[in-house]
Amino acid sequence: MSPRDVVITGMGIVSSLGEGVDAHWQALTAKTPSPVLDRERFAPYSIHPLPEIDWGQQIPRRGDQRQMETWQRLGTYAAGLALDDAGLKDDEALCATMDMVVAAGGGERDETVDEAILAASLEREDHDILLNEKLTTELRPTLFLAQLSNLLAGNISIVHKVTGSSRTFMGEEGAGVSAIETAAARIRAGQSSHVLVGASFQTEHSDMLLAYELAGFLHREDWKPVWQRANAEGGGVVTGSGAAFLVLESREHAEKRGRDAYASIGPVVSRRSRRQSEPLADGIAEMLDRLALPKTPVLALSGASGAHAATAAELEALTRHDNLALRGFSSLTGHLKEAQFPFAVALAALAVHHGSPYPAFDESGEPAFNGELDAVLATAIGYHCYEGMGLVKKA
Repeated sequence: MSPRDVVITGMGIVSSLGEGVDAHWQALTAKTPSPVLDRERFAPYSIHPLPEIDWGQQIPRRGDQRQMETWQRLGTYAAGLALDDAGLKDDEALCATMDMVVAAGGGERDETVDEAILAASLEREDHDILLNEKLTTELRPTLFLAQLSNLLAGNISIVHKVTGSSRTFMGEEGAGVSAIETAAARIRAGQSSHVLVGASFQTEHSDMLLAYELAGFLHREDWKPVWQRANAEGGGVVTGSGAAFLVLESREHAEKRGRDAYASIGPVVSRRSRRQSEPLADGIAEMLDRLALPKTPVLALSGASGAHAATAAELEALTRHDNLALRGFSSLTGHLKEAQFPFAVALAALAVHHGSPYPAFDESGEPAFNGELDAVLATAIGYHCYEGMGLVKKA
């Protein structure tokens, strides 16, 4: 044990399964966990939609709510849940010295304006002039500001008064891995004593699905667990809306304020392999070797997206270790992009906190867990690029 051990003292998670740690624990430990799906709105694609959320519970001012797109409201809301859970929400002094690391995308497009521009372009040849006209008459200047990725952190600062240093990462699953990795490294180095870290993703927007489908990643048939999509039509990814924010503290800082921890974060490793020129499964296996997994049974909370090549490679690498009991949580939450790794870490911490494993989310491909729950592996193997994983242990 060290005073600079990284412990998790608060978590705010939202997905189609509900909001908050208790709702997710109940949903994921049910006798037969089942997904919440919307199969109609974006057919032929299914999504995992957000639950009904009373934004005012964490974002009291209507003006603040109005100037945020849904993905930013979602992140700000989940950050508030995490601060509440850690007992920090009303401590202005600690919030003022709290650092923040956020993983974020580029925001949502104005689909109405996009459609108007495309319609007009069919009737006019002067496309350069047309675009300039639309830019000056259709788009609000504030829209561009509201879409900047680092304004998720800005909105969290405004609403929750978290005003220490702030960093934002972009780059899908890699951003979420880098956010956790950086926050934990800062605490271990003594550069931060307490950090708010996390991400959000809102899939219920056509342009968000378009980004996946342009490269053929979206699953087209009815829902199947992530491990069973290899031979189905489409690319295997079913997306979901969700967010995960964590309060990380040094052990010393948490103990000084008398706060118990859910779990501790052990080593976190990441890499960006050349997937076209080297076997991805070997790269994932090398990362597992760097983590020095225990020889005892280990629960593995996999963020596998369902994307055919990446998911097959992760399955091959993880099953080389016969002490790993795999759980593909994306089967139930959908792929959460930037929030994938923070969500995996949160679910791993919940299992460690309760001292109990999750049941199989896919009974045909996920083995039972038999053993003491001392450590849980959390992974996020990018559907397109970037790989990350870490060990979550008892605090």
